[in-house]
Order: sequence, then structure tokens, then C-alpha cells
Amino acid sequence: MKWFGRKAAPAEARPPLARAWIGPGCSGSGAWPQDYAAQLKAAVTVNPVAQRALRLVSEAVGSAALSAAADHAGDARDALRLVQHRSAGQGLLETLAAHVLVHGNGYAQISHGPDGRPAGLYALRPDRITIEQDMQGWPVAYRYRAGERLLRYPGEDAAGRTAVIHVKALNPADDLLGLGCLCAAAGAVAIHNAATAWNKALLDNAARPSGALVYDPKDGSALSSDQFDRLRAELESAFQGRENAGRPMLLEGGLSWQSMSLSPADMDFVQLKAAAARDIALAFGVPPVLIGLPGDSTYSNYREANKALWRQSVLPLADKILGALAQGLGDFMPGLTLGVDINRVPALVDDRTLLWEQVGAADFLSAEEKKAMLGIEAAGA
Repeated sequence: MKWFGRKAAPAEARPPLARAWIGPGCSGSGAWPQDYAAQLKAAVTVNPVAQRALRLVSEAVGSAALSAAADHAGDARDALRLVQHRSAGQGLLETLAAHVLVHGNGYAQISHGPDGRPAGLYALRPDRITIEQDMQGWPVAYRYRAGERLLRYPGEDAAGRTAVIHVKALNPADDLLGLGCLCAAAGAVAIHNAATAWNKALLDNAARPSGALVYDPKDGSALSSDQFDRLRAELESAFQGRENAGRPMLLEGGLSWQSMSLSPADMDFVQLKAAAARDIALAFGVPPVLIGLPGDSTYSNYREANKALWRQSVLPLADKILGALAQGLGDFMPGLTLGVDINRVPALVDDRTLLWEQVGAADFLSAEEKKAMLGIEAAGA
């Protein structure tokens, strides 16, 4: 028997994957939206804090200066052109960053030109995607539904190259889908929106009364219906509204004015809205001071908060997206790497300047070692 002529044993089978008990929506309790569409409307469409936090992170990722390297210089230039191209007026990186933030998943379809090489990258809305799995639970295709149309995109083309790039945020409870920040922010968004609606109702009802006009005659008599209606009409016409603000009031016998103010419970209500706004910003990874929330003493000033935004939120998210894009395009462009050019990030200029000074003053390092520490070789490759 030709033992040495037998086909090599197949590699160890991949472990099976499984869907979790939670999906892209929330399954917790609470009087707030539980599905993705309702949460997206309540947060990004309606809530100003969530919308601003999302724009800060996604627009920062989309505007970051990029660097690329590949085995062939032409592949690096082509990759940058694909990643920086705008489709239907939307930037690819900004769109993917927003999708990964709110949904936990971002999908980019690779379109091919006549020569079989990538000709474009198109972001697919994650809420329209359904993953088709094999017997082991691994994704093999992506079904995209837009209205009445249902399109099927295979995960790989006939040559085994990536056709759809899936960028997934960490989800310890699901092997296939990432976990967005809308679930974590749903409760805070509901509280903040309810507080806004409450304040709007107060304004619609002339807000809280500034005081009460008390009728307290010595003989214990009460106002007649005509007297009460006449007094209320005079108050509405002569003392209510912004045109009559500050006008002095002349009171007749038996009438006295009693001022009203916010109670401690009302003051707690105001603080509750501010706390909910901070929780929303925390879920999106944005320092509260950057979205105009006062009273936060974690960051000494705006500049430090901006650095924290880039270090803790923007750069990790950009690295995740660019790494996935480079891996997907690597089937067509060998050795491709994509990253953010740290030297061209305005928010990190001070940190980079300090690093350059420290490395430049290190006499025990050679010129090549200094370049390697500063990342010049990787950026210029």
C-alpha cells in the first residue's frame, strides 16, 4: 500500500459557532425600546447627546489620516483609494464606525472590476443583514434585504477570496454578531428623553407657577365666580407671558402673593437628567466635557479630554475597522496593512512632539532604531 502517497490528513475542524440568547437588540427589562430600530430612533434620531457622541467618534474615524503598506507600492495606493472613496455621499470609514458603534456590526461589500481586482467598497446596513450559516455555524453568505428585494452575497468568491468584510465589535455572548452600545445606553436615553418631554410639558403649561395669589379676608368670605374669573383674566392679560415679565403687581384688600420655588425633589430631577446624559456619553466612549456637560472633573481641560477620546475610543475603533479591511483586501493585495498615521492626528500633536524629543535625545540609539521607534519606516513603506 502506498502509505506515503496518500493525501495528507485534513486540518483539525474548526469549533462550532452558535447564536447567543441575546441579539442586536436588548432583552432586558425596562420601559424603553427593546429592538434596534426603536432604539436607533430614540437615541440617534431624537436624543441630542447620543447623536453628538456618535458623530464625534464616527467623524473622527472618517477624518483620520491613513497610512498603508503592501508588498507592492501600487497595492497600497489602491487600498487607500478604496478606503477613502465616498459612496452615495457617505465615507466608508465614517459609515462603518457608526454601524459598529450603534449596532455592533459593520459590513463592507467588495465589488470587482473586469480584471477581478477590487473596484469599490460599499457599506451595507447591518440591520438589513441576515447571516447564512453552515452546519458548524460558521458564516457562508450574507442575505441583504432592501424593501422587497433580497440579495445574497457569498462570504467568499469562487476563488476563495473574501467578498464581504464583517467588522464585529466584541460580544462575549455571541459568536456571530457583535454588541453595539445602544443596549447599554437604552435606559439612560429613555430617562433623558422622558426628562426632556417633562420639561416641554412644563413649558406648554406656562411652566411652574412663580407664585400663588392667595385670598384671605378677615371675615372668612370667598370670592364669587365673577370675581374669580375677572381676577384670573387680569392676571393672564397683565402679568403672564414674556412681555409682562417683571411688571409690579398691585393687590387689593384680602389678596397676598406667595412665591414658589423648586423643591429638593425637583432639583434631584434636574441632576437625574444630567446623570443620564453622562451615562449616554459613557456608553459611546466620549468624555462628557466634549459634549457640553458641566460638572465633570475627570478631565482637567478640553485638550486632555480630546486626547482621551482619541486614545480610548477613536484609535481602537479605527484599528479594528482598518484591520478587518486590510485582511479582506489582503487576498487581492498581499502584505497589505492599514492604519492611522499618528503623526498627523492634531489631537495627539503634543504627545508625538514629546516622543520625538525623547527619541531624538537618546544618543545610544542608532538612526535606524530611532526611525523604527517613531514608526517612520512603517509609514513610508
